[in-house]
Amino acid sequence: MYELADQSWKTRPVVISEETVTQVSLRLSAYAAAHRLESVAVILHGGEPLLVGPERLRRICAEITRILSPVTTVNLIMHTNGVLLRGRHLEVLREFGVKVGISLDGDEAANDLHRLDRRGRSSHERVLNGIERLRAPEYRHLFQGILCTVDVKNDPVAVHDALTTLQPPRIDYLLPHSTWDNPPPGFSESTTPYADWLLRIFDRWLEQGRPMEVRTFDSVLSTLRGGPSLTEAMGLAPSELAVVETDGAIEQADSLKAAYDGAPATGYDVFNHTFEEFARHPGVRARQLGIDGLSDACRRCPVVESCGGGLYTHRYSSERGFDNPSVYCADLRTFVDGVAARMYTPELSPAVHDSAELAIAQAELTRDLLRDANSRTAGDTDWDSAWHVLADLDRDADAGPLVDLVQSHPYVRRALRQAGSGRTLSAWLGRLTVAAAVRAHVEVTLAWDQHDPQLHLPTLGTLRLPAPGRVEVTTSADGLRVRHPGGTEQVHTAADGHPLWRPLHSVDGGPLLDDADPFRDAFPAAVHAPLTSDEREIFGKRVRLAHGLLDKLLPAWRSDPQTLLPWVVTPLARGAGVQLGGYAPGAMGVAVDAEPEHIAQQLRRLGRRARYTALRETTDLAVPGRPTARLLLETGEALADVCAWDLVDRPDTAVREIALKEAHRALTALDAEPECDLSETGAALVGQWWAEWHEWAR
Repeated sequence: MYELADQSWKTRPVVISEETVTQVSLRLSAYAAAHRLESVAVILHGGEPLLVGPERLRRICAEITRILSPVTTVNLIMHTNGVLLRGRHLEVLREFGVKVGISLDGDEAANDLHRLDRRGRSSHERVLNGIERLRAPEYRHLFQGILCTVDVKNDPVAVHDALTTLQPPRIDYLLPHSTWDNPPPGFSESTTPYADWLLRIFDRWLEQGRPMEVRTFDSVLSTLRGGPSLTEAMGLAPSELAVVETDGAIEQADSLKAAYDGAPATGYDVFNHTFEEFARHPGVRARQLGIDGLSDACRRCPVVESCGGGLYTHRYSSERGFDNPSVYCADLRTFVDGVAARMYTPELSPAVHDSAELAIAQAELTRDLLRDANSRTAGDTDWDSAWHVLADLDRDADAGPLVDLVQSHPYVRRALRQAGSGRTLSAWLGRLTVAAAVRAHVEVTLAWDQHDPQLHLPTLGTLRLPAPGRVEVTTSADGLRVRHPGGTEQVHTAADGHPLWRPLHSVDGGPLLDDADPFRDAFPAAVHAPLTSDEREIFGKRVRLAHGLLDKLLPAWRSDPQTLLPWVVTPLARGAGVQLGGYAPGAMGVAVDAEPEHIAQQLRRLGRRARYTALRETTDLAVPGRPTARLLLETGEALADVCAWDLVDRPDTAVREIALKEAHRALTALDAEPECDLSETGAALVGQWWAEWHEWAR
């Protein structure tokens, strides 16, 4: 930051005061409580944060933990150059569980291009010594990974091999902060020097068997299959970052310092403003618009879901502000295309013909996410205890299918997507494991820090505790016993009798009505607060009437192979209509005032979209990055519109005819694309769509 366009650091304190630390923590605690956040991440950054010394570092960590831990799980993270990682510092980091990311740009020659000390000496050996200490058995669980800034003058394979020798759990390759006014170095030698550099590492990473996470690579692999982006630098995920400077100023991402003087400023500070106010700032909202916040060129690009327009800062020019593609646009396009070409699987997936195979593929994807979360969280005592119990249940012939049932709950996937952002899910895994044990009638005992008085067990229900705190849960054949700071509760999970136990129930023998899961906020609209008994009855009646309408007009709707029916329905706020959950397959949100006719139509329309999404998540339908991939999505949407008109007692013939013509136009456009752009699975899907269209047209 000392060399970027924004030089505001010169007017600020060198070290944050303890008063400011307290105020930051109070503001963040209030925000976490208001939004019932399961966890928050607090990143200790610099300059070099270890320069505060071990005693001051301990007071900072203690104050943040003291104020935040009664409200939420606080995940402390530090970014450091590692030079000062020695005994007393390491003991403080271990005491507070601070995860450590270390900046290192490769071997000695690569690292010393930009990381000499103030006397012009190499820092490389001291960084390696710090990493070696961090990798000692008592500290190893704190090692979060290595951050490497790309310099195309360095040999990429030599850089990667030097980093992998250190066995980090994750590597982040970061593009140097540049704008259209100040382009990155290296463009004169190649039109896409950064893509060429990263793809050589990608090939080496595959050759090694992908021994650790590489966040940029994993993000592209996720988004190519319709999953979320895993890094702010690529993809369309909204920004979730606030920066607090040493004087208490609340600013936007510090990368904006590369754009122009004052670019990250908001005019807010923790003494006079809240994080609620910060979240409403126009600059923050501009980074939460997804594809609508991108330039016209980006919105037309076939790889926009993976690239996301690049890092917001890298779009800046003094002429057009941030309304540009990234200064790395050509590199990002080439890199995404290169990854897609290397990972594309054209073979036929049985999931396109068999809904049971699709369910198996989805279950395996969830298991992969669980394994990834375990590799990141292993070392946390509560997580490890729950993980071992869950693994034992999974191996049991009788309990295994019930573990699958609980893990297939849509909000399990939603929760696991949070693990990649540094959030701790130990309490969540404990609750998930308890739910599986209850269903399997197996006795287990687990304990965790419960930061919410609502102890929710996925697929089962919610127990209201008198207050948050440490809980110990023992399952039995008919329920569970919960010890908490206020006493002990004995709950029969299948019954409604306990005054503090609120079980979940299915609607009309079909989907589960889940209005309490803490990860149910998976929809564009706001979810409704947990319903009262009367509200649940009214809501259930609306869904039952919708099912009755479907049974009348389309008796075979439940067995339609083109539709993935929801197995969880979550109430949404009034006026929200009916919506699909994001990254929560099998979840559908229904407004509490939605009319049965509208619910019925959307069950058909969105059920088809859900099936398409589930296929795309587990197999390649087309060559990623080609226009065919986007045409597939548009065609699926058009066909979903047609099928919804089957569910109207007196359909408007003219409107239905328009929908049929639009579907035919989309299918014809798809046929005009090169045949080789479709995988065998995609070709089979298009064949199914044509057969449907002819049936409807007849």
